[in-house]
Amino acid sequence: MVYVPLEAVTVTEGTDSLSCYSFNTGVAKHHFCSKCGIHCFHQARSDPDKYAISAATLEGVRVYEDFVDVPVNDGQHHSLDNNGERRLSGTLHFTPSPDGKWHKEGW
Repeated sequence: MVYVPLEAVTVTEGTDSLSCYSFNTGVAKHHFCSKCGIHCFHQARSDPDKYAISAATLEGVRVYEDFVDVPVNDGQHHSLDNNGERRLSGTLHFTPSPDGKWHKEGW
């Protein structure tokens, strides 16, 4: 996720295909494609003045090349329920296969 101010986001195409869901407190608003299901962006409960955008949806971003090491948030302990502390569960590391091809084994 890449965080940006709400006013910095303009959806230029496909707004008719966007759906939104909210759960638990109803504060966070998650926008996703109603046709393919990809999570596009969300307005987080912890940062309601920002959108968190899935970097994979941004033109020109090569997720597996641009983000080799990605911190993984602790999804069980929300910062607003944990005295404002953001916890990490670990780091996701991408290592390409020696031949540069995707392999199904090990997924």
